[in-house]
Amino acid sequence: MATTALPIAADPPSASRPPRRAPWRSPEGQPGYARPALLAIAALAGVLFFWGINQSTYHSFYADAVRSMTESWKAFVFGSYDPANTITLDKLPGFLWPQALSARIFGFHPWALTLPQAVEGILAVLVLFRTVRRWAGANAALLAALAFTLTPVVAGLFRTAVEDPLFTLLLLLAADAAQRAAQSGKLRPLLLAGVWVGAAFQAKMLEAWAVLPALAVVYLVSAPVPLRKRLARVGLAGLVAAAVSASWVLLATATPANDRPYIDGTTDNSAYSMVVGYNFLNRFTQVGLNADETGSVTSGQGGMWGGGGQGGAQGGAQGGQAGGQQHRGAGHGAGSGAGAGYGAGAGAGAGYGAGAGAGQGGAPGFGGGQGGAHQAGGHQGGPGGSDGGWTKMFSSQFAPQTGWLYPLAAVALLCALVWRRKEPRTDRLRAGYLLWGSWLAVYFLTFSAGSVGGHTYYMGVIAAPLAALSGAGLVLLRRAYQGGGPRAWALPVAVAGSAAWGAYLAHLFPSFLPWLAPVTLALGALALALLVVGRTARFGARRLGRLRLATAGLAAALATVLLAPGAWAASVLDSKYSGNGGMGAVGPQAAHGFGRPGGGAGRGGARAAAADNPELAALMAQFGGFGQDSTGLSTSQQQILAYTQAHADGARYLFATTSWSASSPYILATGKEVLPMGGFTGKVPSPSLPQFQELIRSNQLHYVLIGSTQGGGFGGRGGGSGPTTAVTSWVRSTCAPVAPGDYGQSVDSPGLQLLYHCTA
Repeated sequence: MATTALPIAADPPSASRPPRRAPWRSPEGQPGYARPALLAIAALAGVLFFWGINQSTYHSFYADAVRSMTESWKAFVFGSYDPANTITLDKLPGFLWPQALSARIFGFHPWALTLPQAVEGILAVLVLFRTVRRWAGANAALLAALAFTLTPVVAGLFRTAVEDPLFTLLLLLAADAAQRAAQSGKLRPLLLAGVWVGAAFQAKMLEAWAVLPALAVVYLVSAPVPLRKRLARVGLAGLVAAAVSASWVLLATATPANDRPYIDGTTDNSAYSMVVGYNFLNRFTQVGLNADETGSVTSGQGGMWGGGGQGGAQGGAQGGQAGGQQHRGAGHGAGSGAGAGYGAGAGAGAGYGAGAGAGQGGAPGFGGGQGGAHQAGGHQGGPGGSDGGWTKMFSSQFAPQTGWLYPLAAVALLCALVWRRKEPRTDRLRAGYLLWGSWLAVYFLTFSAGSVGGHTYYMGVIAAPLAALSGAGLVLLRRAYQGGGPRAWALPVAVAGSAAWGAYLAHLFPSFLPWLAPVTLALGALALALLVVGRTARFGARRLGRLRLATAGLAAALATVLLAPGAWAASVLDSKYSGNGGMGAVGPQAAHGFGRPGGGAGRGGARAAAADNPELAALMAQFGGFGQDSTGLSTSQQQILAYTQAHADGARYLFATTSWSASSPYILATGKEVLPMGGFTGKVPSPSLPQFQELIRSNQLHYVLIGSTQGGGFGGRGGGSGPTTAVTSWVRSTCAPVAPGDYGQSVDSPGLQLLYHCTA
């Protein structure tokens, strides 16, 4: 019987797949140079953000919390300041989660805490490129990414262990999602934008909601769906943002107080009071807001940043041991006059830069050069005090860090809105200008109305829309220039404004890159000449080498806009200007502190004072970046630690201190359970006297370390009264003092810290 061979089925034809492109090749629809140029910009950003990362310093208050968050997951979730989960930060902990994870992976080192911010910076550059490319094309996106990377505050921001690196990245992701939603009309990316805003809330609280008007406007104005559906979807996305934003607050509220740390910044142990009262309302007292209806510790106490001349005078009279009560409480000084702020001047109420000031005992500020009085680039206090007012964004403190692109962005935004006013409602280009213009306007007004103190790093959310508007604006103005007519003059106007403004900002700091101002003016003049001549019929076709005059003019215009900020940003490659401290400033302001231009004489004296004063060293690490670069304890601190460990007798806490700054060196170095009292400001009733006495009775605590000057507060000294005063008074009257020689102290040493032994 014959058999028939079964046919062998042929392999099905493989589905055609697009060839896989090399990672350095541009995707379809983009110029061939787009991807290589983007990689080059990302590499430049990596150099600026990662350079010298091994020389990073701790932001002490936040680094203490990160150390605690690596010790337990409970501390990780709640953002505990101390390893024993006694009290939280005075912020939501979301911005520290990447740092804590990095420290768990790589170990607790300064560079491990800086690493996540540098990575976030690279991602922010890439997300900004993607967002602007989808809106205005690859060329605009490349220019925006480059402008963002070369903005000085960006170079400093992503080298600091603070809130704003993650915050800026998350808001850029929200803008990217909202723009996709506006172009497609779909709901899912709009809801994703709400999620990103809620995540940003975990990093910076209510400041995240300031971007919501911009996201809502772009969708409501331009999404290709009916109005009723647009309104409903924006409302739904807002609910998503609110729900994600409130998640940590609800968790802290739902958790019994005995099962979580005390909420810092409050008198009622409420997450709501910390978020709304302490971190929001108290920053807007100059426009009439107050936190009287919340449990904020600073409500009705003169604001959380101001005040200080009287405390400074008292501290100066005590030999410079305690400084003026300034930035969030009582500070330290090192002068011999009426109390320097954080510097080392000999005058009354000197601030950060602390020269030989002669202020009349007034509130010290970040200004410094003349007794803390408000100078260009400086300010006095914050809520309840002068903070630069409505012009602070143009001052020499903030404008050289983030404002080089003001003229270009303003001209581009105005021209785009006017020129495209008759386009259809769904016009993509106009919608993008509405998004970034609204973002810039809201945050600009928010910072102008509120107190920002010396926090240069706040300006990251200003740098992002400025870069986007400038990148797209250069492309828009170039096309108008090439098209001729009256609109062609918009580009020369923008270049002239940028050159004049850039030269002015550079001139404010004549000792830093003294060539910068004249070169900026010369480039601007050259660009204007080439642009004007390039538009004439007689010379428009002529060339400079291979470039037409008009093209050479465009290149000179780009150099005019980016040279000065790029030079400032590149200063981070010099450790003197690196911005590795707590405030994110680069250039001369990082080198000299937040004084008036060319000031900052107090820096060296402040360093010298900190060498003999661990509490001042912790303060300076928090404000100004003069902090320790290792976790090594001084000999005196080691002896205190050794004594309390040897005599712990099973207690939960090694000892209690009168301030977070007094506990900071021990937590940073060892992760041991040291009890800080009074919270960040020294005004938090944690622990209360009955709670403290219960710790003694239950043998959870035996020792208390008190400074030679009674009082709590931000610096842990400074005099005055507060919730911890009752505790320290009780300790002094009830507990037995330990002989200073037993823990390596000399009764004659300045700043003697007294150790008390308490028993039930």
